[in-house]
Amino acid sequence: MDARRIGVVGAGYVGLTTAVCFASLGHRVVCADLDKSKVDSLNRGETSAHEPGLDGLLAAGLRTGRLRFVVGNEPALTGVDLVFLCLPTPTGRRGHADLTALHSVLREARQLLPAGAVLVVKSTVPPGTTDGVRRELGRQDVAVVSNPEFLREGRAVDDFLRPQRVVVGGADQDAVRRVAELYAGSGAPTLFTDSTSAELAKYASNCFLAMKLSYVNTLAELCERVGADIGDVTEGMRLDDRIGAAFLSPGPGWGGSCLPKDTRALLSAADDADVDFPLLRATIGTNDRQAARIVRKVREAVDGPLAGARVGLLGLTFKAGTDDLRDSPALAVAELLAAEGAELTGYDPCVPTARPQTGDVRVVDSPYLAAKDVSAVVVLTEWPEFTGLDWARLAEQVRDRVVVDTRNLLPPGALRDNGFRVHRIGEGNGLRATAPGARPWST
Repeated sequence: MDARRIGVVGAGYVGLTTAVCFASLGHRVVCADLDKSKVDSLNRGETSAHEPGLDGLLAAGLRTGRLRFVVGNEPALTGVDLVFLCLPTPTGRRGHADLTALHSVLREARQLLPAGAVLVVKSTVPPGTTDGVRRELGRQDVAVVSNPEFLREGRAVDDFLRPQRVVVGGADQDAVRRVAELYAGSGAPTLFTDSTSAELAKYASNCFLAMKLSYVNTLAELCERVGADIGDVTEGMRLDDRIGAAFLSPGPGWGGSCLPKDTRALLSAADDADVDFPLLRATIGTNDRQAARIVRKVREAVDGPLAGARVGLLGLTFKAGTDDLRDSPALAVAELLAAEGAELTGYDPCVPTARPQTGDVRVVDSPYLAAKDVSAVVVLTEWPEFTGLDWARLAEQVRDRVVVDTRNLLPPGALRDNGFRVHRIGEGNGLRATAPGARPWST
């Protein structure tokens, strides 16, 4: 395929990945943002994003001249074949997606886009938005297409270059084809559809994953009450290929920049369409209650009030593999612990000690410092390096040898060998199988 001239509006998580990856595929890309300090840093090849492979592709794009970053949107809207709108759509009033940034750019695009260009909405937007963009743009010579992103934080580059699927929606078949051709080398299955179905496919995917997580977290609570083991229960589910293994790990709740925002946006869209969606409403409500459930477990583990108790937190980001603190369930738990008077120290391999947004948590640069003189160590993010800690050394640091593992991550045997009492999620007193393929009871 011939190289295209591509404009990307927005140099955030999605926009930066989109610009860098398209440049790596040989296209000429101009990425625009209103933040001058961010643009200057990116033109120097510097990014704070914790994404494997991103720094190298950024440097290569700048070196070859195929990639540049500019302040202001005009350079990304003129002299291009396609423009990708990668703008924030945060939660607004009553859960609706706030499309302020999108509408602001459209005012410029109406005047600047060249005839024959394709305007691509890559931001996550409510169903019907792309059709609204086309009407608001008011340009018969510019096609508008929906091409939702399906990027996972910590794996964004790989997801972009080797996607599981590509979804492109629009009324102009030639424009839809032009967008799909950009991904042709990936070999991914491509869905051609209308723009509203494409938009809804993104929300539907994220909300289904959120439902699986809320479902398994409720199952974990049930396991604790009836004496079952969530690990064995979910293993029985994973073996059914209709269910699959993904998103069946219990934890302190789901968070990040996508699932909380997208579940509320889809629920608001359903309300606007007068469609009752109790399953999604329950999904959100279950997650909202999860932090309080974890705090109860910590209170039970320390066997006393939390006021004045020192608690060490391992992990602060919403999941491993990212430095993202947005809507982090770890911070939601921390906020409730602090509200009960607990004194919190925390460690996360991607959160520096000077990082803001950590609330009442005193961030330290070592897991052993986080554990010093604490009444309980609480694991909140599933960083793999936590499994290899020196438990004997950690035992010497703590005041009380208590661990609350909200991710069921740590090796309980090693902890118990060093005198720790281990509290895990979804473990009752049920009889566990002791060998692969074994059953607790047989007849």
